[in-house]
Amino acid sequence: MMTVCLICAVLGVIISAIVWALGSNSSNPRMAGRGKTGVLFPLAAAVICGASVAAVNFFWDVGQTVG
Repeated sequence: MMTVCLICAVLGVIISAIVWALGSNSSNPRMAGRGKTGVLFPLAAAVICGASVAAVNFFWDVGQTVG
């Protein structure tokens, strides 16, 4: 699941970067702004996806010591 999430995040960054470049080159500030926003959300999703493994491992270890 994590692999699929990270692949989708990378594709999202690539597509958004293309939209950002097209908006900048065509002097379309709205499209460039959408591209910038589109780059940030997949990056945040990739960070959350990567951090979720550490969080699950942490809480698993805490749960093992409680019982």
